[in-house]
Formats: sequence, structure tokens, C-alpha cells
Amino acid sequence: MALEVQGLNRVEQPEQADPDEMVGNGQAYGDGEKGRVRARVPVAEGRSPGQRRDAQLAPNGEAPDLARDRDDANEPRKGLLRRHPSVLFLGLLLFILVAAAGYLYWDYAKRFESTDDAFIAARQFAIAPKVSGYLTAVPVTDNQHVAAGDVIARIDERDFRVALEQAQAQVSSAEAGIQNIDAQIKVQRAQIASNQAQVDQAQAALVFARQQAARFQDLAQKGAGTVMNAQQFTSQLHQQEAALQSAKANLALAQRQIESLRAQRESAVASLAQAKAQRDQAQLNLSYTTVTAAQPGRVVQLSAAVGQYAQAGTNLTMFVPDEIWVAANFKETQLDAMRPGQPVSLTIDAYPERTIHGHVASVQPGSGTAFSLLPAENATGNFVKIVQRVPVKIIIDDPPTDVALGPGMSVVPTVQVSAAPSVLARLGAFL
Repeated sequence: MALEVQGLNRVEQPEQADPDEMVGNGQAYGDGEKGRVRARVPVAEGRSPGQRRDAQLAPNGEAPDLARDRDDANEPRKGLLRRHPSVLFLGLLLFILVAAAGYLYWDYAKRFESTDDAFIAARQFAIAPKVSGYLTAVPVTDNQHVAAGDVIARIDERDFRVALEQAQAQVSSAEAGIQNIDAQIKVQRAQIASNQAQVDQAQAALVFARQQAARFQDLAQKGAGTVMNAQQFTSQLHQQEAALQSAKANLALAQRQIESLRAQRESAVASLAQAKAQRDQAQLNLSYTTVTAAQPGRVVQLSAAVGQYAQAGTNLTMFVPDEIWVAANFKETQLDAMRPGQPVSLTIDAYPERTIHGHVASVQPGSGTAFSLLPAENATGNFVKIVQRVPVKIIIDDPPTDVALGPGMSVVPTVQVSAAPSVLARLGAFL
């Protein structure tokens, strides 16, 4: 039968083989062992039939070269790491370096707490006049920085100055009224002294009249004197008694008059106090015509203009004080080690190239939602636990003066919650 040989382009019918040519491992066919079959290789071009070369086939009928290649492929090959041990060393070294760097970063990062839910806060307010009038001057402009006491606007002061002069005149009138009453009191005191003298004189005359009446009555009884004389001196006695009573009445009237003058003086003093109060109010109203800054800060959203009629309480401008801070809303799970006084590094989105330092001032005793207009109600039966945020007040230690910082600007604070140095810091100090 025909024999196929792999790797050959054609199949030829082998010739009748001689018994001498058919040898298998030193034994002829039929010995019971697998022998090698010697096949004739096709004659190549340019080669005579007598120059044929025999090709030995493997027991499975494959050509020797293909069988050798298959044997080489079936042999176990060495691994990549065994063939390249330097790759193993470099990989292990790289893994150690990455693991060490990761540990150093974790050890350093666990000492800090940060959030991007933070902004600059301030107690901004509106500036409004306390009196009405036309604006005569507005010496500031938008976003201008002013110091305490700097003028922001001026109101026409003529009406208020006239009112002050009227109040001052009322004060002078009240003071003059008091002086007049004081003079009357002095006159009345002199009158009282005069009345007191009259009382003393009447008393002395009464004593003499009593003596005369007694003397002449005694003489009339003894017959040494006339009855008429006795009656005359008795009448004089009654007249002196009446004169004494009249003098005492005049004295009492003068004393009551001085009490009335004193009451009038107290009323005049009260009128003077009222006049002074009106004068002070007029003076205050005059001072209110000059609107000044109560503290250093910046003028924002200026709406005042010269010639505008400003009503009392109408906003002229918004004012942002220089005293600002950072309101950072940290998660409640970040507050375990956060305490007042801990240092903070601040990065402002508007100026990312700057790092500003501050410290924790206080932690609000409650979450932000607890103080909102509509606080969360967890007793409604549909409770879902959500990590709350708690406002933390951060004071800026060195606020920059060459840039504008105002309420609402985004900040990223990083609080150092652990004062212990990290492994990286200790290594840096050691090296």
C-alpha cells in the first residue's frame, strides 16, 4: 500500500524492497518489536536515481525533523524569572519602595482632617442714616477699604443746625428762669428777716405794754391813778398783742413764699434738664448727618449718590468688616480628635498658590441642620441615618492685606488633629 511522508510534496509507491534493505533495529520485519521503516526519499532535481537518500521515519510515521521539533516543544522550558533574576530583584525592590512610601503617606495623612465644604464668613451689615435729608457728599466708592471713623456719606445739616440753635436757646432761657427764681428766693429771705425783726419788736412792745397796763391798774385800784389811764394802757396792751400776731403772720407768709419759690426753682431745673436733653438730641441729629464707619472694613454695593434724598433707615451701602473667619462644615466622624487651638492650613480657591495659617476657635455644639429653619425630624418613621456635618469656626492668624477676602469665598482647611510627629518627620529630623 502507499506510504505518506509528512513534509513531502508527493507520495510515491515504494519499490519492492530487498530483504537486505529492510532492517529494523538490527532485526528484520516480523521480529515482534517495532522497527524502523526505511523509506526512499524522492530524488531531488539534478540527482540520479542511484543517488537517492533514504529517510528514516519515526514509529508514528512522522518525519524525523518534525518529531524532533515536537520533542523540543514538549520539553519543560525555564520560567521568565529564572531566566531573568534581575527582573525579580528590581520588582521586589520596587514593591518595597512603594509599600514604604504608602505607609509613610498613610502615617502622615492620618494626622490631618480636611474638607472642601468651607467658606469665609463675616458679620456683614448694611449702613443706613438715622436722619433724613439730601446727600451732599459721598467720599467713598465701591470695594474701598475704610478705617474706623472714615466718612462714608454726608447729609445736608442746615435744618439740624437750626434745630440745635433753638434747643440751645431753650436751655439758656431755662437757666435764666432758674437765676430769676434764685434772686426771688434771696429777696424773700430778706423779707423773712425783716418780718422776724418786726415780730421781735412787737414782742418787746408787748412786754412793755403789759408792764404799763399792770402798773396803772394797780394805781387805779389804790386810788393813786385814774381809771382812764388804766383803761388806756390796757388797750395799748391789746394793740401790741395784735401787732405781734400780725408780725408773726407776716413772717409765716414770707416763709411759705420762699417754699413756693423753691418749688418753682425745682420746676425750672426740670425744664432746664428737658431743654438740655432737647439740645443734646439736636446735637446728636446734627452728628448723624455725617455717616461714618464704626470699624475698619470694605464698602460693598454702594448705592448712595450726591443729591439723593436718604430716608432714615434706608441702606446706603453694605459693609464687610475686616474681622473674618472660616466656617468649615466637617463630618461628625472627623471631630473625634479635633480640639480648639489646633493649627490649620487654609487654601483659598481664589488664590491657590497661597497657604494661610489659622487655628480652630470653636466647634458648634450641634449639627448644621439642628439650627436650620426646618430642622430634620427623625421621629417620623422614615429615618435614614446620614453622616451629619458640624460647623467649626477657624480664625485666620495672618490674613493677607494685598488681596480681598470676603464672605462666601471657598476654602479648603486642613486641621492638624495630632501634634505627634509622623514617621516621615522623624526621619527628616534624623537625616
